[in-house]
Amino acid sequence: MRAPRTMLPAFFAILSISACGKPADEGAATNAATTAGQAAVNDTVSMKDVVKIAVGSKDHTTLVAALQAADLVNALANAGPFTVFAPTNAAFDKLPKGTVDDLLKPANKEKLRLILQHHVTTSSLELDQFSDGQVVGMADGTNATIHKKGADTFINEARILGSVKGSNGMVHVIDGVLVP
Repeated sequence: MRAPRTMLPAFFAILSISACGKPADEGAATNAATTAGQAAVNDTVSMKDVVKIAVGSKDHTTLVAALQAADLVNALANAGPFTVFAPTNAAFDKLPKGTVDDLLKPANKEKLRLILQHHVTTSSLELDQFSDGQVVGMADGTNATIHKKGADTFINEARILGSVKGSNGMVHVIDGVLVP
């Protein structure tokens, strides 16, 4: 019996997929990554996205914990573009005692989300693109202002300490937490 012509492309597609020699457990890993979101994709070859940059920094463990508590990891692992103003652990330590612990509680998830969204803009802005007095619209719907003081660049009162380009935007390391 001859297969109808409309089934031949499907047959060849299945045949070529099965011929790839994918191990049985790789499919399970792919399903796990899909359900865990974009941030769970294991890619050690490509440029890191803004989340993987933060995860790879020993100075941003508090920020990463906050992103996880606010369920923002996958949002920031997407295509972007994003500019993330990433407070260091020392920046979070400047907040009043107990503030971070309080914000990380499930009951304060929405408040934490708004604070973290105030550290993100939906464009990729490099340091040399900022000018004194420039107003930047943040993901929480509010604005922040860029200030230039000599060779230093600030967003509101936080100084930009360094910058790292990611696959989906820029990460500017800052020495303070931006409060909306």
